[in-house]
Amino acid sequence: MESFSSFALATGLIGGLALFLYGMSVMSDALTKAAGGRLESILTRITANRWIAYFFGILITAVVQSSSASTVMLVGLVNAGMMTLSQGVNLILGANLGTTFTAWLLSLNAISSDNMLINMFKPTSFTPFLALIGMVLQMFSHKEGRKNAGKILIGFSVLMYGMTMMSSAVAPLKNVPSFTSFLTKFNNPLLGLFVGIGFTMIIQSSAGTIGVVQALSASVAISYGIAIPVVVGAEVGTCITAILSSVGAGKNGKRAALMHLYFNVIKASLFMILFYTLNAFLHFAFLQHQAGMAGVAM
Repeated sequence: MESFSSFALATGLIGGLALFLYGMSVMSDALTKAAGGRLESILTRITANRWIAYFFGILITAVVQSSSASTVMLVGLVNAGMMTLSQGVNLILGANLGTTFTAWLLSLNAISSDNMLINMFKPTSFTPFLALIGMVLQMFSHKEGRKNAGKILIGFSVLMYGMTMMSSAVAPLKNVPSFTSFLTKFNNPLLGLFVGIGFTMIIQSSAGTIGVVQALSASVAISYGIAIPVVVGAEVGTCITAILSSVGAGKNGKRAALMHLYFNVIKASLFMILFYTLNAFLHFAFLQHQAGMAGVAM
């Protein structure tokens, strides 16, 4: 008989993931509405310079909190002829890097100190206040801009609560021998890679997959050898959203979505081949170490 309730684990993990994804969706939608039509007009103006387009792709995804949302928007702009395919590709390349901002934000949950001031930087310390401010803005403000600001705060708070809920749900697993034994199977890099791809394709969010891995790393002793292939796979699996959005699009719209897929597949393949070839000779010791939330974000 296991020392924890499987039902409580499942509901806690699934419920936490649902809140995490919902919070991200609310925040992303509110940020996009706050930007309004200005975002598209800015994008079409700054894409003339390759490097500016690349860095703006990083910025817009860090703000919107979803590379999938950014890429879908870019596919739509390319399909509408508002920018060329080459201009869109530079933004898409930047968008792939900008999505790591969410993982870094979540890694702040690992902060632990006896100093009250330092603990205030931990998101779970201030998210209840942000949620309260968000609710006040949403319910009592009559200006659309303030309502969107309220939605952003509420979305962020729900996202962080979902992350905490997932971490709490999986915490008892560290004392379950059968689960720790099961995790050792994921030391196979290819298995971890395909799990990351498959899970991300199902939930359509690489940040969601990375959030689950971070929740496990915060509560269960998973190694970098397990975490790294899953995170790499998540970067490939997230392309499914752009591919689905390109169905029915024109030739350039489809090409933009495929470029997103090709880039992530090539990036993941090169990393896996080079990293594990080097590991065969150098035997990286850190792969056996327990993964930290900040380490997963990297």
